[in-house]
Amino acid sequence: MNLGLGWKLYGDGSAPPPGAVVRPGERLSWGRTVGLGAQHVIAMFGATFVFPVVMGLDPNLAIMMSGVCTIIFLLIVKGKVPSYLGTSAAFVGAAVIISPDGSNPAALTGAIMVAGVVLAISGLAIHLLGAHVITKAFPPPVTGAVVMLIGFNLAPVVANVYWPVDQWIGLLTMAFVVLATVLLRGFLGRVTILLGLVFGFVMSWVFDLLFGARPVAQDDGSTLDLLRVDLSAVSDAAWIGLPSFHAPEFQTSAILVALPAVIALIAENAGHVKAVQEMTKDDLDPYMGRAILADGVATTLSSAVGGSPTTTYAENIGVMAATRVYSTAAYYVAAIVAILFGLCPKFGALIAATPSGVLGGITVVLYGMIGLLGAKIWVENRVDFGNPMTLVPIAAGLIVGIGDVSLAFTENFVVSGIALGTIITLIGYHVLNALAPASMKSVPLPMSALDPDSDDRDDTPRP
Repeated sequence: MNLGLGWKLYGDGSAPPPGAVVRPGERLSWGRTVGLGAQHVIAMFGATFVFPVVMGLDPNLAIMMSGVCTIIFLLIVKGKVPSYLGTSAAFVGAAVIISPDGSNPAALTGAIMVAGVVLAISGLAIHLLGAHVITKAFPPPVTGAVVMLIGFNLAPVVANVYWPVDQWIGLLTMAFVVLATVLLRGFLGRVTILLGLVFGFVMSWVFDLLFGARPVAQDDGSTLDLLRVDLSAVSDAAWIGLPSFHAPEFQTSAILVALPAVIALIAENAGHVKAVQEMTKDDLDPYMGRAILADGVATTLSSAVGGSPTTTYAENIGVMAATRVYSTAAYYVAAIVAILFGLCPKFGALIAATPSGVLGGITVVLYGMIGLLGAKIWVENRVDFGNPMTLVPIAAGLIVGIGDVSLAFTENFVVSGIALGTIITLIGYHVLNALAPASMKSVPLPMSALDPDSDDRDDTPRP
């Protein structure tokens, strides 16, 4: 059985000349391959550990499982689709609702696990029926709306949770990320979130030196003076050890909140396969379903042990575009390095010590970018909002999702926010499409711009 594990040496193993490419089944010398693998680790690193922190999950486990899941992905696609699987941002909105401040990680990972199973089943169906079913079931107007409401639904989290804790650190961190994204070029331009995290850490330490501890409200209504940067847990953590595992817990209400992210993940994976196909000039449509199935299997496995959801990363596709080296051997190296990082508890403790004010500044940018990626899908697919059949269901779904409107069926069964907005958008669009006269029906464009990740200048995974 061919799993894509045999690589032919490219030329003499040195870097390809201008205009030449190293194909997925080829490799450079092992020394150069290790160097390329390190580049892939750096490209995925910032976002892969930032989002677990935001979702209240163990960043060490997320890093380790990203390596494991990347290997699983490459095996399922038989090495035909070079990609790295990092932490997905698509479930951040669900995490805020299901497990605020990391209070219920078991229910969150249980909901993500079910979504992973649904994603895997969707990938299998796409593999059997053909890649064209994606745009038929989830046309760009719907996909863009779901991505948008996933991001903008999080605005109250920034306003009410992170920002008030330390507004000045949040403002400085946000300003740094915005300026760095515009002013920095090349590799630094792709890791602005990571740089913002480091900048915020440093500024928090400086504020502690200049202004001392700040008052922090406690659950009982009292206040306690605490330093912004507390690294005591880092010194206590071991250098080598396993991350924190936990079993998932399944709650119907939580599952309904997480399921809309499946639509975003299908669109994202499909877009990435198309991007790789454009770069390698290989016909990857037969592997579209395999790629989505593989991401579903990876997300299911990761969440089953308490890890983060996964998705293919545009950042690593950007590395391939820059180097013109599409060898999957480099991805196996990156995966092994990530697994080794995940086995260092001290590293995880350092990430967990990120001050809340820093997260406030970063999430202002991240959540807004997630939402605007939905608009990017509309623009690239030339969605016609002059057509009421498109405008009305999407408008209703967005307001319901962003405004966190609820619909109570019983006292214990309530559908709200992202889940309800997605249902209204998806069902409303297809029902109107079926009932509308032929002159009003929209004609789906070829799936050329479903990828919400084509801009590789920052290090944020897309939903």
